[in-house]
Amino acid sequence: MEIFENISKWMNEHPVSTNIIKYLIWAVFILFIIAFLRRLLRKKLPDTGVRYKSQKAVEFFGYVLLIIITISFFTGSIKDFALAIGFLTAGITITLQELILSVAGSFYIFFVGVYKPGDRIEINNIKGDVIDIDSVYTTMMEIGEWVSSDNYSGRIVKLSNAFVFKGPVYNYSKDFPFVWDEFNLPIRYGSDVELAKAIVVKIASETLSEYVSKSISEWSQVVNKFYIENAQVDPTLAITMTDNWIQFNLRYIVDYKKRRYTKSILNELIGKEIQKTDGKVQLASATFEIVQIPNINIKKE
Repeated sequence: MEIFENISKWMNEHPVSTNIIKYLIWAVFILFIIAFLRRLLRKKLPDTGVRYKSQKAVEFFGYVLLIIITISFFTGSIKDFALAIGFLTAGITITLQELILSVAGSFYIFFVGVYKPGDRIEINNIKGDVIDIDSVYTTMMEIGEWVSSDNYSGRIVKLSNAFVFKGPVYNYSKDFPFVWDEFNLPIRYGSDVELAKAIVVKIASETLSEYVSKSISEWSQVVNKFYIENAQVDPTLAITMTDNWIQFNLRYIVDYKKRRYTKSILNELIGKEIQKTDGKVQLASATFEIVQIPNINIKKE
């Protein structure tokens, strides 16, 4: 009993230190509960998406509770919460403005749905797949840079959430998970143009039929949601006469994650069909052909 009396006496003589100790006990307890619940959800929830969102929700509400307890301990009453927030904001706005913008950006991303984990985005000239969003940073698996097309570079990029307020955010997968792609095919003059057109259109229609059928319903939802006109989702072929060859431009719709693969398949199949024409259709190249050598008259005096 004497030990408890001494502790009680010390607490009465040192109210500030007592308050700090109580606060630290509560803070450690809340952080322990957050870590425990996150570990429990990681083990119990099999679905990756549900598990990730549940862990983020526990983390968010735990930190909000910790902030409320912190202010109530150091202001003496929870009724002073708004006043304390005002003084706190006024004091740190200048020195921690980037951090404040990042935290505000995380709320904006969450409530507005700018992007979510799994989306492919481009922000601040950095392109990649979102793999995590916390209260300060968005983490992405980078694509592009020294790697051609939309392949992973292997670098993991952490980007401040404040950038959602500083520039455009390009989302490849939100609302409409397809993109339009195209490539040029040089056809040599003298080739059977109609046969070449038939080959390209036939292969494109057969290869891209799955993307076209899926994108029709997706695009109709986009048209209903936004002020935008209907668009052509079937493959289209445009022909241009150049100085060197007849240029075929094939434009088509494709899954945003399969651009490179689809382009490779189209080129391979079209190339094989052109070879089967026995020279009726020939691909052009940038080589030069001398069609006539001018006559040279040499006069000897």
